[in-house]
Amino acid sequence: MKKIFIYPPNSLILGDLVERFGHKPLMLNNVIGKKVRTPEIDSPPMNMTDEDPKKGLRYAAIEVPSGVRGRMALIGPLIEEADAAIIMDEAPMAFGCIGCARTNELTKYLIRRRGIPKLNLIYPKNEEEAKIVVQKIAKFLNELE
Repeated sequence: MKKIFIYPPNSLILGDLVERFGHKPLMLNNVIGKKVRTPEIDSPPMNMTDEDPKKGLRYAAIEVPSGVRGRMALIGPLIEEADAAIIMDEAPMAFGCIGCARTNELTKYLIRRRGIPKLNLIYPKNEEEAKIVVQKIAKFLNELE
């Protein structure tokens, strides 16, 4: 079982596909879920600790907007943990979106810099394209074994 970073990192559809093929999806939802359920964090709904902004500095300089650093404090460790990545471009907002162009660019850059196997896909526009996308994902994940 490989750990697969998915992009957008909150895509439940990609997460489900990765799980169905026997791998562990590295998703933003899981990281945020842990923060929300951690009783030691005293500042809901922010659920930030003093260490979180420092983690973000590892991935983005101090001059970068704080929102990007905050997102990267969560996304960066997932990329470091990943054995491979699936990247879905041109997806609609409902598919899973961070909503921050700078974070998106930095995320893709860090994946490229890691040099891990990655599958780049374009969001399908019809049922036939969707079948092809699922086939490509299945082939990619099966070849990782």
